[in-house]
Amino acid sequence: MKCSLPWFLGPLLAMGGCASPAPPLPDTPVLIFGEQHDQPDHQRQVAQAVKRLAADGRLAALVIEMAERGRSTAGMPRDADAASVRGALAWSGWEWPVYEGVVMSAVRAGVPVLGGNLPRSKLRETMADASRETLVEAPVREKLAKAVRVGHCGLLPAAQEPGMVRVQIARDQAMAETVAGALQPGRQVLLLTGAQHASRDRGVPLHLALSHGAPRVHVVVFGEQEFGLAADELRPARRTPRPDPCEGLAERLRKPAKPS
Repeated sequence: MKCSLPWFLGPLLAMGGCASPAPPLPDTPVLIFGEQHDQPDHQRQVAQAVKRLAADGRLAALVIEMAERGRSTAGMPRDADAASVRGALAWSGWEWPVYEGVVMSAVRAGVPVLGGNLPRSKLRETMADASRETLVEAPVREKLAKAVRVGHCGLLPAAQEPGMVRVQIARDQAMAETVAGALQPGRQVLLLTGAQHASRDRGVPLHLALSHGAPRVHVVVFGEQEFGLAADELRPARRTPRPDPCEGLAERLRKPAKPS
């Protein structure tokens, strides 16, 4: 593994690799971490932040993209086992070992974990709902469309792109609503989500500003700046090499469909 650092931190940390004291956590009502699901150091650092905030009595709730809106661990005992926690969150489609440290750190501290994502049952309806596009300005829609194209390695049929953009907007809306509903005076809500959803100019912070009174937000994105994301802080993280996801996607698309 190697360190992936913002250019301005590289010279300062070159002598010590990625081993450096954990940065201070801003005292804002909303703290958003934009991560990559296949980079373990991202989740490790977020778990550390959850523990620090909870120990200081500052953490009102942990909101996660990895569970659907409406799912929650509220009321569960601190010693609940992982299987019970997964059941409460209806965990599905995300690798549990990747996020177990983050989620269970909150549970052990008595902090509720709230699902923030758009429910899967609403995906088809959302993809067909053109009114979603009116919720953001044209430049924002274009940034989202570009992210969808890049995220699908340029292999997504053009006819499917508008629906995927609508889903992206709806997911950001759902997470913003969940965060806003968890706010408490003098405490913080931490949101863990993908880096695109975290970006100030197109993701959850934008919807918090548009529809939820614009609470003060601090956005952390790990590693190097990519895709023009708008963050308040680029935080160094250890980079774990991964296979090229586009190769895997192209291979799956080349395979003939199995007869039904």
